[in-house]
Amino acid sequence: MHADAHLVLHGLTAAELHGAAAAARPAWAAPRTPATPVRVRLGWTLVEFGLKLAVPQRHTGCATA
Repeated sequence: MHADAHLVLHGLTAAELHGAAAAARPAWAAPRTPATPVRVRLGWTLVEFGLKLAVPQRHTGCATA
């Protein structure tokens, strides 16, 4: 199948699926709200902490006898 035809068919199928999902969603279900800045900051802090735990510490080469 030609790439352009495949892209058009994919767009049509995706639009149909989005429409079906919107129709199947209950009326009381509100769309998901974006993450609050506190949650985002906490998430990045946890990622930074995890990276510090995962990466071994580099030694400076100063050996104490």
